[in-house]
Amino acid sequence: MKAGIHPEYKEVKIACACGESFTTRSTRKDIHVDICARCHPFYTGKQKILDAEGRVEKFKKKYAKK
Repeated sequence: MKAGIHPEYKEVKIACACGESFTTRSTRKDIHVDICARCHPFYTGKQKILDAEGRVEKFKKKYAKK
């Protein structure tokens, strides 16, 4: 690698809005996120499907095993 052309890669703290924090390495100083793996609905099992005009039910009905 050439010297002097790469950004400084240092250890930083990532803070989520839910209060979770962890460290990783990045070129940025501090990272603040709105959602993380601890509070994301997909990972917590609290995911809700927003059904607009019955599309989800229509899909389930169409592709249900008979």
